[in-house]
Amino acid sequence: MGVSTASPEKGISVVTVDFPPVNALPVRGWYELADAVRAAGRDPETRCVVLTAEGRGFNAGVDIKQMQRDHGHTALLGANRGCYEAFAAVYECEVPVVAAVGGFCLGGGIGLVGNADAIVASDDAVFGLPELDRGALGAATHLARLVPQHLMRALYYTSRTATAHELHAHGSVWKVVPRDQLRASALELAREIARKDGTLIRLAKAAINGIDPVDVRRSYRFEQGFTFEANLSGVAGRVRDTFKAAGTEEAER
Repeated sequence: MGVSTASPEKGISVVTVDFPPVNALPVRGWYELADAVRAAGRDPETRCVVLTAEGRGFNAGVDIKQMQRDHGHTALLGANRGCYEAFAAVYECEVPVVAAVGGFCLGGGIGLVGNADAIVASDDAVFGLPELDRGALGAATHLARLVPQHLMRALYYTSRTATAHELHAHGSVWKVVPRDQLRASALELAREIARKDGTLIRLAKAAINGIDPVDVRRSYRFEQGFTFEANLSGVAGRVRDTFKAAGTEEAER
């Protein structure tokens, strides 16, 4: 359980997240993920990183139960900073990051895949931000990188999800495959990227980040300010206390 890194073939590092039962990451999990992605990108032998997960879904966001057990703001601050670091690590990784998404990708999962360079998804994958149902705000910055502006707003306000096929139609998902072919398909894309010259692919990543129209780090940090406001006002706690972490109901909408 936790975050692990493997090198299945030359030039490719696979970072795997495994926090049963639904990959809702505790504070330490976000920092572990950030460290693993940054380390993989710094490895001079790596030319592409594949980010994936074990279990039922790719990511269910932060561990709400951890916040509910904390009567202060320690868990909230830790989760916000941890998410910021993990999202930034994916975006700033020195080489391209391919996200291999199976099942649900919710909340913080959107922050990860929205900052990835390419997404391969299983045909049962769904993407969404149930933040308003969980007493939180954030990652609209990253959802806006996956779908058009008005669809992003509708998904955000309703907490509904979009399917992998819908995102593929919008051009943000590279390929949709059966669940049992997800890893192989992600590695296929990573392998094609890893064939490029190592120095040139790193320059390409830096160049593409440099021409992004939105500063994703500053934009997400701005959103997080409203999460703090919601918590200080008490509304976040009231909403969060109604959350039942027994499953991922949002993924079935």
